[in-house]
Amino acid sequence: MKADTAVIGGSGLYEIPGVEVLEEADVATPFGPPSDRISLCEIAGSAVAFLPRHGRGHRLLPTEVPSKANIWAMKSLGVQQIIAVSAVGSLQEEYEPGHFALCDQLIDRTRNRADSFFGDGIVGHVGFADPYCPRMRRALLQVIEKRGHPHHAAGTLVCMEGPPFSTRAESHLYRSWGAHMVGMTALPEAKLAREAEICFALVAMVTDYDCWREAGEDVTLEMVLEVMRRNGEAIRTMIPDFVSALHSPGDCGCRRAAESAILTKPELIPVETKRRLSLFYGRYFG
Repeated sequence: MKADTAVIGGSGLYEIPGVEVLEEADVATPFGPPSDRISLCEIAGSAVAFLPRHGRGHRLLPTEVPSKANIWAMKSLGVQQIIAVSAVGSLQEEYEPGHFALCDQLIDRTRNRADSFFGDGIVGHVGFADPYCPRMRRALLQVIEKRGHPHHAAGTLVCMEGPPFSTRAESHLYRSWGAHMVGMTALPEAKLAREAEICFALVAMVTDYDCWREAGEDVTLEMVLEVMRRNGEAIRTMIPDFVSALHSPGDCGCRRAAESAILTKPELIPVETKRRLSLFYGRYFG
């Protein structure tokens, strides 16, 4: 079974009333196994793939999420657009716990993550000035606006390594940069999706005020989990409308992101590297 659209997020996101899992796919990839089996469903007349980012039962740290395998697996299933859902902390008073945000910018503070399909004999540089697909952001925003859920149409997200939450000094530093949110999973997903020529948008769900906010209590796991539960209930009800709004992907520059990005002559690319990446770039190898 193939799917045009995918959702990457918590393991309960596909538990939507009236939506039946038609198939569970164990996808083998050149980069090892994905986070878990991929559930394939039909929603609003479209085939949709669901992947729990941290594995069922939340077994993987943000640094341990096999993002290269996850994105390769989605591409192999025919996915053209990915809706990512991620819990984040707020760096600004107006981004309140329970609010959603359609991020438009990213700041990378990760250190230990494989974040590119290029390398091993192939050099490429995709454009990443605007990390998230504007077409998808517009469509998802319309759904959230129609539902009346508290939200922000844009925002800059700092992606940190984790797994500890920010220090107070880090939190104030990120605020001084003008960032709005901080999280641990936005990267390398967004970079890898762009390299794979897949449209990608992130619905950030604010769970807490990061530790910059002296007036409130410091963030605790219990606090985060409770808001995550409420956010998860809200986002589940929106997924069918998200899928409907994205029903016709049309033409999009995201799906030509590597058209002029590869610098290495095809005849010089090692055979094994070509094999791994032919799913993405076979049409450019000649």
